This record gives sequence, structure tokens and C-alpha cells, in this order.
Amino acid sequence: MAQRFRLTLAQLNPTVGALAANIELAREAWQQARAAGADMVALPEMFVSGYQAQDLVRKPAFVADCVARIEALAAELADGPAMGIGGPVSIGDKLHNGYFILQQGRVKTVVLKHHLPNEDVFDEERLFDAGPINGPYQVGPLRIGTPICEDAWFDDVAEALQETGAQILMVPNGSPYYRNKFDRRMSVMVSRVVETGLPAIYLNLVGGQDDQVFDGGSFVLNPHGVLAHQLPVYDQLLRHVDFEEGPEGWAALPGEIVSHPDEWEQDYRVMVESLRDYMGKTGFKKVLLGLSGGIDSAIVATIAVDALGADNVRCVMLPSEYTSQGSLDDAKEIAENLGCRYDYVPIKEGRDAISNTLSVLFDGHEPGLAEENIQSRLRGLLLMAMSNKFGEMLLTTGNKSEVAVGYATIYGDMAGGYNPIKDLYKTRVFEQCRWRNDNHRDWMAGPAGAVIPVSIIDKPPSAELRPDQKDSDSLPDYPVLDAILEQLVDKDASVAEIVAMGHSREVVKKVEHLLYISEYKRFQSAPGARLTKGAFWLDRRYPIVNRWRDES
Repeated sequence: MAQRFRLTLAQLNPTVGALAANIELAREAWQQARAAGADMVALPEMFVSGYQAQDLVRKPAFVADCVARIEALAAELADGPAMGIGGPVSIGDKLHNGYFILQQGRVKTVVLKHHLPNEDVFDEERLFDAGPINGPYQVGPLRIGTPICEDAWFDDVAEALQETGAQILMVPNGSPYYRNKFDRRMSVMVSRVVETGLPAIYLNLVGGQDDQVFDGGSFVLNPHGVLAHQLPVYDQLLRHVDFEEGPEGWAALPGEIVSHPDEWEQDYRVMVESLRDYMGKTGFKKVLLGLSGGIDSAIVATIAVDALGADNVRCVMLPSEYTSQGSLDDAKEIAENLGCRYDYVPIKEGRDAISNTLSVLFDGHEPGLAEENIQSRLRGLLLMAMSNKFGEMLLTTGNKSEVAVGYATIYGDMAGGYNPIKDLYKTRVFEQCRWRNDNHRDWMAGPAGAVIPVSIIDKPPSAELRPDQKDSDSLPDYPVLDAILEQLVDKDASVAEIVAMGHSREVVKKVEHLLYISEYKRFQSAPGARLTKGAFWLDRRYPIVNRWRDES
């Protein structure tokens, strides 16, 4: 009779620093794996500490706490399946990203990560020391090789494991989402399978951490790159995978292959999950936001309700004399559509008081940007007062286009603790609103249907800080602006390359100038959900003081 091996994949959501809670998640997964007759349960990379823990792993006491809890867990789980679980480990004076194999009441071995990612949101070369290429370890009848995340993106680790007797590759990951990333993962893993002739398991985290969302989507490939299992994205779950030894070696028995949604649904879910986990993991329960009647605050309100439920969202309209009746009507309508609280707080009295206070200094000067920004900063003050009074975290609502060129008031509409649409260009905001109106999923806490009024989507964008103001008065039309920004920010293109695409050099240079002089604003801005590799947080780290400009 052919030998079999059951591996339980635990696609779960840990919390950075919540060691006891993370260990409990691992314990519960082990108990379910034992009940299912598994030989081993595997958890993702750095699961005990949570990922990414950044400089927290440089604290010796934190690393010692992680290791002590893993060792205690190993002793507790002596009678049952083996466990693989990620966490930091110090060996001598070296700190490593490790993967602990727990068997028979002890830590049998610790696999050390060899290739350390040092790009985009990762700076592991700063935090960890590279370990040697490890050999396989034995669990029951099976010799398992474990390249840790980045190790699978290179051929040397998998090749060394195959040459030293590994019969399957089990790859624990902490891989955060960016748009269309899954295809790259699949391509890389197919390459490892084809090169080694071994089946491979790609096991990924789920859940939000600061700006990043780990999207799961774990899968199993058999020799020749045949897909045997595919797990859903974003959901916590266990999957029991049976392997069987045949004449040509081990292979996974076929299981469920869950299809993944398109990029519009995934982007929207990332914005929902990032806010949900940011709130839950920091301890906040409720949010509030300024609801202007414009499209950005409309989609943020919708994301908030989908993430937290209508009872946990407060929308506040803070009109001035420049606020149009259409905006007043639209704001009230979307709040009613979503079923959340709607407060109406005019700013005229406060604005008059501030204007009177400053009149001695401002007298004789032409009214302009300073007076316009008083409105925005007064709204920020009032919203933060409500946040303090009611214990509700303020959401900020600037899209990526505005964040890029500084079309926002620091200490005004930039005030807040989190920005769900920080990495969503304005043109995509429009499309994302249309997508949400047409689609509803069971992970959304908000109502189905066209919750965002069409009038909000169709009207010209405006900050409404002066009569008849439109965004296009001071910025290129958003399709042009976003096309230029995507090249400058996401693709690091030169001015000459963008001009060669058909854009005016004068416009490109203006956008470049606005991008660079707004760095100080972004440095002080709230974090937000990462959707691309060009997000304004860890992906793109530019100096605040920067006199260089591209003269190509």
C-alpha cells in the first residue's frame, strides 16, 4: 500500500507582538490537524511574532520571549502531529528569520532564511543575518525542504534541498498584496517545481499590518507545475492536503481549487481588510470622517461601513457658504444609504471667529490660499475634537493623486489616523465606486446596491473652498495627471520618457515639481492601504529636502 502523508496548511492572521494570541491560533490549528489525522501542521513565516515586526525584532527581550513561547508550545504538543511555525531566533550574536519544526515535545530543528529581501517594503538585510542553506528535515516517512519565502524566489535553495534528499518543498511566506502579484508568485513557484521535479506548497499569511495586507491565496503544485490545491484570498482557514508516494515520488492528491477575484474586487477588499485589521489590532472600535458630498469621502465612508458596520461609523458634514446644495444633498443621501450616523456641523461661526482674530494681521493683504485653508483646518480641528470626545478614530480621505501633488491641507483634511484610499489614484476612485455599486460580497458589512449616488460620481471634483472652484483650476485633468503620476511614482520614468508618450513637457515638469515639494506633507500623513509597489509609505522613501529635478 502506498505511503501517505497529511499536511494541514494553516492560512491564518497573526498580530504583531500579540505572542500569546498568536500561539493560541497555532495551538487551535494543531488541535484541528490532530483531529483530522494530520502528520504535520504548517503555519506561515514569522507567525509567532507577527509580520512585519520591523525593529521590534531587534529587541533581545522580544526575540527571547518568542523563542520561549515556541519551546513551551513544543512541549505541550508532544502527542500529535509535528508543527512548523515561523519566528525570530538568535544564534550566538546573529539574529535570524527562522522556521521552527516542533516534534515529540521539542524543537527538532530551526530552518534559517538564507535570502533576505531588501526592496519595496522589506529591509530584512538591516534586521536579520542570512542563514546557511539548510538541508531537509524528516517528518514521518517524508523528507521536507523548507525555503522560507524569499528563498523560493531563487533557484539555489530549492536545488540544494532537492540534491540533499528533499521529497517535497514547503514554503512558508509573509507576502503582502500588491495588484496582480499572485501571477508572479505562481510563475516563480512553477519554476521551482519544474527545476527540482518536487511538489511545492506555497503557504501565505492573511490579514492587515499597518499599510500592508497579506492576501493568503496559498496553493499546492505537483511535479510538472500541475495545480493541485488553491486556497481563497484573504480568508482564514485550514486545508488538509494528502500526499501519496508513487513510482515517481511524492505528489499531492487533487483538492479544491478556489478561483480568485479580479483586481477591482481585490483592491476593494484590501482597503476593507486593512481598515478592519488596523482598527481591531490597535483597539479602536469606531471611526468618523468628514463627509463632503464628494467622491473621495463617499468611498471612504462605504469602505468604513463595509469594514466595521454602519453602527461604528459617524459621518459629519461641515459646510461653509461655498458648499453647494448638491453636496449637502449627496452627503446626506449616502449616509442614509449606508445606514450610518450623520451629523451636520456648520463651520461659519468658527470661521468668522478665526477671521476676526486674524484680521489685524491680515488686513491689507489680498484673500487667498491662507483663508481657504482656514476652512480645512477648522474642519480638522472640529473632527479631532469629536474624535477625542467620542473615542472614534478619524479617517482621512485623500486619494493618491492628491497625496502625490500635495492637493491637501496639512493639519486640515490630512488630519486622521488612517487613510483607506491613500494608494488609489483619483481615476481609479471613480471606477472603484462604480464597482462597489454593482457588486456585493458576504465579507462586506454594508448594504448591497448602489449606495454611492450617481450624482457624486458624475459631478466635477471640487474642494469647495471658494466660489465655483474645481480641481482642474489648479491641476491637470485627472486622467492626464494620473497617467503622469503613474509613470513618475510607480514606474520611476524620466521626464523625457513621459514626454515621449505624448504629454506636454510643461505639464510633466509641473507635476514633477508638485510631487517633490509635497514630500514633507506625505512624511506627516496617515498610513493607508498598500495597493501597488509605488505606495507612499515604505515602498517609496524620498528625502524631504531635495533640490534635484529631472532635466531630461
